[in-house]
Amino acid sequence: MKINKELTKLYYSIGEVSEMFGVTNSLVRYWETEFTHLKPKKNRRGDRQYTVKDIGVIERIFTLVKERGFTLDGAKKEMRSKNDLNYIDHKQEVVSKLEVIKSRIKGLM
Repeated sequence: MKINKELTKLYYSIGEVSEMFGVTNSLVRYWETEFTHLKPKKNRRGDRQYTVKDIGVIERIFTLVKERGFTLDGAKKEMRSKNDLNYIDHKQEVVSKLEVIKSRIKGLM
């Protein structure tokens, strides 16, 4: 699912987030208990404040569970494997950049 609304605010309420995805507030709260990736901030009154990053996590959960038909356990496993892949890709990118820097330094000597 692609969110049609432009995300310009710093924080969004649970009502705004649930409306974006066409789900109930209680489902969004339930996903918070099931997925460790989803931890919105709470203000002094205890109201949830979702960032753009939180909305991205909800979008990923929504896609896996509602659109692709994953079970909650399957979606958790998929999200864990994606994080592992992102970490590996990032690590490889850092190593290749460091190798370029190393070769440039050797060229200066």
